[in-house]
Amino acid sequence: MQILVVNPNTTASMTETVAAAARSVASVSTEIFAVTSSMGPVSIEGYYDEALAVPGLLVEIAAGERAGAQAAIIACFDDTGLDAARAMATIPVIGICEAALSVASFIAQRFSVVTTTERSRVPVEELVRRYGMAARARVRAADIPVLALEDPSSGAIVKLRDEIACAIEQDRAEAIVLGCAGMADLAAELQRDFRLPVIDGVGAAVKQAEALIALGLSTSKRGAYANPLAKPYRGILKSFAPGAVAAE
Repeated sequence: MQILVVNPNTTASMTETVAAAARSVASVSTEIFAVTSSMGPVSIEGYYDEALAVPGLLVEIAAGERAGAQAAIIACFDDTGLDAARAMATIPVIGICEAALSVASFIAQRFSVVTTTERSRVPVEELVRRYGMAARARVRAADIPVLALEDPSSGAIVKLRDEIACAIEQDRAEAIVLGCAGMADLAAELQRDFRLPVIDGVGAAVKQAEALIALGLSTSKRGAYANPLAKPYRGILKSFAPGAVAAE
């Protein structure tokens, strides 16, 4: 199996963290190809960053599909550009938020998502509602800028641990979902220390991608995810006209 993992921000070191997490859970026969978007913000924190990260993400997914990827994973907990990618691609595309919430629902009745900043908390809450988990999940922000997760002197890990402790005590959380791809390397340690399931969306997405490939399933092209209608695009987005990205 060949699975493409796309980091839709432009920070290569975060891609390395995500790639390591993906490979740690992948089956022996699965090849993980991790790529960093070539355009867009260095981190995705809020609606503006998310919108401007989508073009670069679509370019990488299209390139990965041409190169033989059998599934793609969007390694941002905002599920950045997920609907657009599913409409464009013929291979299955998985967002790590949807994947993580699905896994959490299998093993816990109540769970908390711990994400980075307040501006990121609201979009994640919207995803929780969209995916039908609002009655079971609480979303918390640990007041951590995304790139601070890579700085040992930032105190980000202490803040994350404190927020998880609050979620367990105040929310009566039975499991914790890590609400940022940059937290992927922390899941096993946090699970051991807090003695409850801790779900990393990258790992969850890899196993779901493997399942879809094995089952021979891909995104339906009827209705919402039908191929985009052919039409001209103008200005700097001219190359993103339907069919143009996939053909580059």
